[in-house]
Amino acid sequence: MKENNLAFIDGQNLYLGTRQDNWSVDLAKLRIYLKEKYHIVEAYYFLGYLQEENDDLYKEIQKAGFIVLFKEHNQYALTKKKGNVDTDIVFEIMKNLVDNNEFDKVVLVSGDGDYKKLVEYLITKNKFNKILFPNKKFASSLYKKLGSEFYDYLENLKAHIKKIK
Repeated sequence: MKENNLAFIDGQNLYLGTRQDNWSVDLAKLRIYLKEKYHIVEAYYFLGYLQEENDDLYKEIQKAGFIVLFKEHNQYALTKKKGNVDTDIVFEIMKNLVDNNEFDKVVLVSGDGDYKKLVEYLITKNKFNKILFPNKKFASSLYKKLGSEFYDYLENLKAHIKKIK
């Protein structure tokens, strides 16, 4: 039986984590990798907020096969807020659980420690596959107690997903 897994990507965390190591992800290659390696049927890519000057990026993300979700912001706060999407990702994952959407497991792309409770809960429910950290520096120390079967580093996957300039 083929798995039916979902991926949730913290876009800013992905971008900053790989840029810090002087490389970037080819989003189309990442989407294919997620599908082939983790049987991802739907991959959600979360971004801070809509900015017209990033239109090409949004098209690239969608063309690669990701479902793009933007954080809601009050129009007056847009200039002061960072793109913190943690609660949105947690909400979407929990919504899928509560609504009994038929999926097997979750793959998360982020290094943010804010997901630790969610990850632990999903593991107890056998609904968690893996967290992919953008790099070793972006991997919160809160995840150190997880078994290595529950995480990997994107830098280990560079051969498959690196953008060639």
